Amino acid sequence: MREKRTHSQAAFTLIELSIVLVIIGLIVGGVLVGRDLIKAAEVRAQVSQIGKFNLAANTFRGKYGYLPGDIPDPDASNFGFAKRGAFPHQGDGNGIIEGLINGADQQGGETVMFWVDLTSANGMNLNLIEGSFSRAKTSASYSSSGGSEVLKPGSPGVDDFLPKAKLGSTNYIYAWSGGLTGGDGTNYYTLSGVVYIDEGSPSANPDLTPNQAYAIDKKMDDGMPQSGTVTTMYRDVNNCGFCYAGGANGGLSDNNIGGPVTDPANASGETNSAYTCYDFPDPLHPSLPLTYSIATNGNLPNCALSFKFQ
Repeated sequence: MREKRTHSQAAFTLIELSIVLVIIGLIVGGVLVGRDLIKAAEVRAQVSQIGKFNLAANTFRGKYGYLPGDIPDPDASNFGFAKRGAFPHQGDGNGIIEGLINGADQQGGETVMFWVDLTSANGMNLNLIEGSFSRAKTSASYSSSGGSEVLKPGSPGVDDFLPKAKLGSTNYIYAWSGGLTGGDGTNYYTLSGVVYIDEGSPSANPDLTPNQAYAIDKKMDDGMPQSGTVTTMYRDVNNCGFCYAGGANGGLSDNNIGGPVTDPANASGETNSAYTCYDFPDPLHPSLPLTYSIATNGNLPNCALSFKFQ
């Protein structure tokens, strides 16, 4: 009898252990599914935010005849918007969102007034987008000292000039134009990590993962890092000006500055690494399109994205 009880107890213990393992498996699976759902929701929210900005800009242009930030005086003043400055690109009505004022990027330019115009007129919030960005000045400059007006994330800081991205972290959205040549006449929104604003231009770093960048690109465009309306290009005044995210040294390699990878044999010797946002060309298959570095480092913050105005 004692032996039978021992066998029964052993069998019962195994059943209990199996049940516990199943429960643990369900919990782990639930956590993983929940995490994936959260990530998917974040991507949807980010895509929606860019769509809302496009809608707001088009609504503004339909009502006032100009893009926000680009509306000139006396129209700006007559409509109740902040008075435009006296320098170039403080509201010239040419349809291009520019930040150059008197030879330097300044806070009084159209790139920052873009957000002011979308949120306030006649001292009231227009509610075209969320937020309030009225700290941006219309005067020629905050400072020419190159450092006394460095504005870091937080309040007061970058938050007073640019909207936070829905993906969080250090990511913000800023408007600019010019593309890699600096003069392509196209307007962009960029999603990147902003370190600070100095004299009106963002010092920016890639702060999206290849997984996030691919998911956003795929939902909005072709899922390819350097083609279509969504690309890994971004604007950074300090490091490379107009550049592509990814590559050695956090995106500052010679394969990225100034244009897309055009070296089919990859003669400069760049290799995929922990810094890449997209994979470099395969010398054996140079015709293959560039793809996001999902397999290499899909969860490292190596990417930034620009979206053409729609």
